[in-house]
Amino acid sequence: MKVDIVWKGKMHFETTTGSGHQLSLDASPEVGGENLGPRPTEILLSAVGTCSGIDIVDILRKMRLEVASFSMEVSGERAEEHPRRFTHVHMHYKLTGDLPEEKVRRAVKLSVEKYCSVSNSLSSKVTTSFEINGERYEV
Repeated sequence: MKVDIVWKGKMHFETTTGSGHQLSLDASPEVGGENLGPRPTEILLSAVGTCSGIDIVDILRKMRLEVASFSMEVSGERAEEHPRRFTHVHMHYKLTGDLPEEKVRRAVKLSVEKYCSVSNSLSSKVTTSFEINGERYEV
């Protein structure tokens, strides 16, 4: 896998992925950026959540379960000292549909512990919780 990244000036970079998609990333004005795109750390949290979400949808489909809607909130805590890595990432999944709690729990665990290459590439602790039709569960 490969991406091409081109500096566009100040703190702005444009990334072209191997699959042909482009992302524009930038820093905040406080550190010399112009806010022309998301921060790399925001993209990292987005990647962790999306990677896990893809796994969960796939696993639930294989269990012959239909997800009516699915969203998530991904938050990260960062170290105070450089390199200011993420020390903790929490993913909270919100699902609706006729979904047995134990099967969603299994899908979440399989994603985070086995299949999600992004979360498994981080050196931070990753925790999860989920909701089915508004009822919250911890994993």
